[in-house]
Amino acid sequence: MAWEEWDQLKSRAAERGSTGMQLNQVPDAGGGGGRELVVNDDDLGAVGREAFEMHGDLQKQADVAGMGMNKEGSGSTMQAATELTSSNFAMGSGLSLTVEMWTSQLNSLLDACALISNHLDYSKKLHAKDDVEIEAAIKGRDGSGRSVSELDKYFK
Repeated sequence: MAWEEWDQLKSRAAERGSTGMQLNQVPDAGGGGGRELVVNDDDLGAVGREAFEMHGDLQKQADVAGMGMNKEGSGSTMQAATELTSSNFAMGSGLSLTVEMWTSQLNSLLDACALISNHLDYSKKLHAKDDVEIEAAIKGRDGSGRSVSELDKYFK
């Protein structure tokens, strides 16, 4: 890009107004102000359940290395790779590498599903415990609620 062209682009941008960054966004339905992120226990449970189910399905159905396992513990795809390699076919080493990469990626995906499921279960339990502690903190000794003026002290 020539220096003159750069100067022209800068002038056009300056004529249009602000040269600052602008992020696209959906207009707020409430008429101003940002929206708070709200997550319900049911939402967390549904995502955690889906991650758990996906983990189980992947473990059963996507294990290319373990399918058709022989006595030595080699799956049918790796058996084919070994046979092709021993018969001097270059495809044998490629197939073997494919199985290794597939297995590596599958294990990463399984780990991610387990992490999501476990983390969401942990988050639900932690927030439920926090809710109990907060409720206990704002109740009086006799179990009645505290006055608004007393609660207001927590927000200052």
